[in-house]
Amino acid sequence: MIRSLVLTAVFALLLPFTAHAQSTAPAFQEGVHYFLLSDPVRPRDPKKIEVVEVFQYGCPHCFRFEPLIKAWQKTLASDVDFYHLPVIWNAPGQLHAQAFYAAQALGVLDSKMHDALFDAIHVQNNPLNTKELIAKLFAANGVNADQFANAFDSFGVASQVNQAKARTLSYKIDGTPELIVAGKYRIDGKSFGGPNVSERDSHQKMLEVANFLIAKERPVKTAK
Repeated sequence: MIRSLVLTAVFALLLPFTAHAQSTAPAFQEGVHYFLLSDPVRPRDPKKIEVVEVFQYGCPHCFRFEPLIKAWQKTLASDVDFYHLPVIWNAPGQLHAQAFYAAQALGVLDSKMHDALFDAIHVQNNPLNTKELIAKLFAANGVNADQFANAFDSFGVASQVNQAKARTLSYKIDGTPELIVAGKYRIDGKSFGGPNVSERDSHQKMLEVANFLIAKERPVKTAK
């Protein structure tokens, strides 16, 4: 209930901006507010404008960014392909990425496990640093133990984890959360940091830049 109320409030704050994004968006500058990748990465659907949130479940900034990104996602037009990409920097990150793709394979990522994985770590202080702890969390959310084990250890999940590692290297990620737009623009919160800037304001600016870049890319996609 509390999460739903928070999302509703965040959505209400984002909607006026999104409705007028193309007409009122400030002229954000390359190299200051966003960065051009030296080697563009092919989007998974070249017909759409891809936006990727690179995150990790253990990242407290990602946890606090999640309500904003979830509300913002609901405002996106049908020509935008948004998805999450877990970054893998250590052993727990590897396990969390496996959990992410296992939940996706089982069809319970968005409905149950994405929020449950975040909440376990940041609300319940459960590090989820072993397969057994992750299995218990899936079981607590109604996932059959055998189905979880088969998905978690599957070749398909292992392949997706390896692809995630390759993509985060190509994106030149050096922190989380970050956004990648159209496989060629990188947005990070550090560009908007400062002693008088709250984390929430920094995250909001990231989404404003994403809207700006989506609008920038739209004529390019339409012309193709």
